[in-house]
Amino acid sequence: MINFEKFELENGLKVIVHHDRSTQIVAVNLLYDVGARDENPDSTGFAHLFEHLMFGGSVHIPKYDTPLERAGGENNAFTNNDITNYYLTIPKQNLELAFWLESDRMLDLAFSEKSLEVQRNVVIEEFKQSYLNQPYGDVWLLLRPMAYKTHPYQWATIGKDISHIEKATMEDVRNFYQRFYNPNNAILTIAGDVETDQIKKLAEKWFGSIPSGNGYSRNIPKEPRQIEARQLSVQRNVPFDALYKAYHMCSRDDKQYHTTDLVSDILSNGDSSRLFNRLVKEKNMFSDIHAYITGDRDEGLFIFSGKLVKGVTMEEAEKAVQEEIQQITTKPVEIDELEKVKNKIESTLEFSEISVLNKAMNLSYSELLGDADLINQEKSLYTAVTREGIMETAKEIFREDNCSTLYYYAN
Repeated sequence: MINFEKFELENGLKVIVHHDRSTQIVAVNLLYDVGARDENPDSTGFAHLFEHLMFGGSVHIPKYDTPLERAGGENNAFTNNDITNYYLTIPKQNLELAFWLESDRMLDLAFSEKSLEVQRNVVIEEFKQSYLNQPYGDVWLLLRPMAYKTHPYQWATIGKDISHIEKATMEDVRNFYQRFYNPNNAILTIAGDVETDQIKKLAEKWFGSIPSGNGYSRNIPKEPRQIEARQLSVQRNVPFDALYKAYHMCSRDDKQYHTTDLVSDILSNGDSSRLFNRLVKEKNMFSDIHAYITGDRDEGLFIFSGKLVKGVTMEEAEKAVQEEIQQITTKPVEIDELEKVKNKIESTLEFSEISVLNKAMNLSYSELLGDADLINQEKSLYTAVTREGIMETAKEIFREDNCSTLYYYAN
């Protein structure tokens, strides 16, 4: 059980406080409710670009990292299709410094042509290295637009096309910042040996005077139900053929989410999982194969990805995967097998509660989903999953007309 208190400033900033007396390190997590799904289809990659720009200095703090490192702190950030998340850890006695740093770049980021050019080049280089020049790097650039025809999940966080970042103007960047980087679009979580009254005073002092910003009305088009199988074949300079199958699944807040997550664990969590046992160890058809979910806020994807052993044809490999899919959709999972994956999930959840940073992140995200207390309901939701639920959910997801398949051939 993770205990917490929460309050909201007049400008709309939500603040969550978790007391952990076991450590003198305090975690500060600032989640902004903006991701790649909020971008214009003709100007993608901005959420990720901004993750970089936010470290380029604010009006009163030319270099974000310098004062933090001097105070014994560490920081980082990540962006995905749904959120942009900034986090840091700092010794308890220097906590106010974190409030100063985060509030200053929320209030007034130091925009300059030089900073934009530097970060633009960093992102362009990342695009080339991670997506264009790395073996199998373009998989998501191919798979997303095949699976999504309407929803903005059709492009990756890095962006749809490298030219969108190349052409980004200072005006574009300012508009994006003013639209999303506001108190009423953020959740601040503090976890550590702190008092709620102390955090209230610090939050008011450093964030209270920041204007709330205009309210953002999100109007994201819903992806229509897929009613026909889609396929794409490509050839690339890679060592092995690879197979990717993407099925539409429910959203993160759907009642079927936890069942769907356990379906992926039964198929592919560890060396005793079905796919590894049968397709890697027994049949030696794949050198590795995984089944996992994207876990997106809106309706996401259930992915199969595997690299074929040389000599195995794509047709043989896909047939073997289909046989495993048929098994889980037509035969109830064994009681012991279901209990095993539930126990693994429980231990993972327990382990995640050791780190103050993990707790701060998870509280922020749970609040974004609707209520920070969802963090305390996860275990019971997984425990409640039934054998019948596993089979019915698998049957609903693994329809042939719900699948987009990428055949990735080695030259």
